[in-house]
Order: sequence, then structure tokens, then C-alpha cells
Amino acid sequence: MKIAIVCYPTFGGSGVVATELGLALAEKGHEVHFITYKQPVRLELLSQNIHFHEVSVPDYPLFHYQPYELALSSKLVDMVKLYRIEVLHVHYAIPHAYAGYMAKKMLLAEGVSIPMVTTLHGTDITLVGNHPFYKPAVTFSINKSDMVTSVSESLKDDTNRLFDISTEIEVVPNFIDIEKYTNPYTDCQRDLMAEKNEFIITHISNLREVKRVRDVIEIFDRIQKKIPAKLIMVGEGPEKVACERLCREKGIENKVKFLGNSSEIDKILCFSDLFLLPSEKESFGLAALEAMASGVPVISSNTGGLPEVNQHGVSGYLSDVGAIDDMAANALSILSSPEELAKFKKNAKETARKFDTANIVPLYEDIYSKAISYVS
Repeated sequence: MKIAIVCYPTFGGSGVVATELGLALAEKGHEVHFITYKQPVRLELLSQNIHFHEVSVPDYPLFHYQPYELALSSKLVDMVKLYRIEVLHVHYAIPHAYAGYMAKKMLLAEGVSIPMVTTLHGTDITLVGNHPFYKPAVTFSINKSDMVTSVSESLKDDTNRLFDISTEIEVVPNFIDIEKYTNPYTDCQRDLMAEKNEFIITHISNLREVKRVRDVIEIFDRIQKKIPAKLIMVGEGPEKVACERLCREKGIENKVKFLGNSSEIDKILCFSDLFLLPSEKESFGLAALEAMASGVPVISSNTGGLPEVNQHGVSGYLSDVGAIDDMAANALSILSSPEELAKFKKNAKETARKFDTANIVPLYEDIYSKAISYVS
């Protein structure tokens, strides 16, 4: 198949999953075209089956805000005709599904029928999409998609609750390539981050308020009072300054390392003992899955799709949002002995296996085939 993938080319979960999906499809012999405003961060190598087409938006003084949707829909039309693309797969309802629908209508006017698959990832529904300004456009875009998927049962339920949806939504969970998380390092170089007797605890996110990153600091503070430990904070975002200030107030700034955005997540997880994700909302929890695939148990909230990923008492523990003391107690329980930690590390990796690429990508291939058959 010839597949066009439209996504955000950033460190966010939707862009990462879309990129990994394209890479996996290309490995299976499909021709994949990424169409976005910048080469996706994880699209490190173009190949015979992988193509990238940049969407450029000319800067016209006439526009107060440059019309990305217009540029994207026009680019989609051109690429579909040039490469004879058979299916559009857009990640994120706004603006991608909206632009995809406009491209479909322009192509249809020229006698070209192409199906569009829309994947809902989370904030496009629960945050952006539910805003009164955007809700009509989001509802329209979802209902005009030929097929719609969501990354969790929780997000599917939220979508049907928040919008008047007439299209059936199929749940296709996020995924990872387990083989990539098989530790390739003979030496994880833990000594770069911590002393030999210290546990290494990690948090990875965009450091927004919804991730409750200040709770991460509070949980770690309780942990480090009981056992020697270091905290690694990976990512950039608006809450970073507040977290740094909180660390200084608690006198633990020398025990917390802020690394910013990193392309070495696998190496960071290699030397991690525990992963913290106390989010307010989490439509799936890709960061938790990546940690589990690396054999790192997860302490998380029980919100959104996280209970579908992190198995309570097996791969880690779930607590109510904001239950800092409970999360700290659960963390200390896992770290209480080498045997307990080893058990949870093994269970985390085993739990992650059901989300392996080999299990999930065929689901998307089936969806593409069905979508193509609808317009044939």
C-alpha cells in the first residue's frame, strides 16, 4: 500500500507513535509518505520506502495567523496525485483531520477518491477539541473520517461522551518495538548519574501542569528521605522552573538532574530503577510503556488509559490522582529489596510485550484495507 501519514513532528506521544508506525510499515514493504511541517524527530533515516514532504507556509502580511490547514490540505492533494497515495492516515483531529477532509473533497472534484483514517491521541479530544471554539470542527472532522481509531478504551469513551459521534471508533493501542528496548548496553554508566548505593528514579514528559510534575518532586522527596536516591527529569516545558524552585526549597537540588529533551531515552531508562507518572490526565501513557519495555516498573496515577497499560501490583502500582503519600509508599515497597525490585522489573517487561509492534501494526494494516475497500 501507499500510505500518507500526517502528524506533529515533535517529541509528543502522537508524533512518536505516528513515526514508529510509518517505520514499521516501511519495513513490511509499504510505501510511506510523511507530510508535515518538519521532519519528525524519530525519523532519523529515509529509505526507499520512506519519504518526507515538508509543508511550507508562506508568510503573507495579509494573515494575522498563517493558514497551516490550507497549506497542508493543498500539499496533501499534490502528494496524493504525484505518488498515487491510496490512504491518508492523520494523527490528531485538529488540524490534521480537518485538512485531510478538505484534501479529500478537492481530490474528489478531480475524480480521485481516497479514504482517510483518523487516529485520536488525547488532547485533541479532551483539551483542544472540547473547547467551544473548536468542538464543531472536531465533531465534523471525526464524523467525516472513513475510519477512526483511538489509542485507548478510555479515550474512546471520552470521545463518545464529549462529542456527538456517528462514526464507529476502533481501539488500537499505542505500541513499541520491544526489540529496540532490549538493553544493548554492556555498561549503562549509572555512575554518571548516581552513586553505587543510590536508586535512580526517572520522569519523562513535556513538563506541563497536566503531568503534575510538582507531584513528581514531592514523591521523590519522600522517597529520598528513606533511601539513597537520585531523580532524573527529562523534558522541557512550562513547569520546569517551578520544579527547579521546589527542589531548592526542599534542599534536594543536588539530588535532582534536569536533562531537558533527549534523544537517548533508551539509555536513560537503561539505568533507571523506577518511573514516576502521576498525571492528571493520560489518554494512554506511552512514556510508561517505554519504561516498562525497558524493564522499569511504573508508579502512576489511575487516570485515563494508564490502567490499560500499567498493571497494578504487577508492572508497578496505580494510585488516585494527587495521592502523593500512597505513590511514595508504593515506590518504597518496590525498592524495599533487590528481590522485590527484580520481580517488578521482570513483570514490567513482560506486561509491555502485548503492546509490541508485531501485535499492533497488523491492526492498522487491516484498517487501511477496509478503508480502501470503502472507496473502491
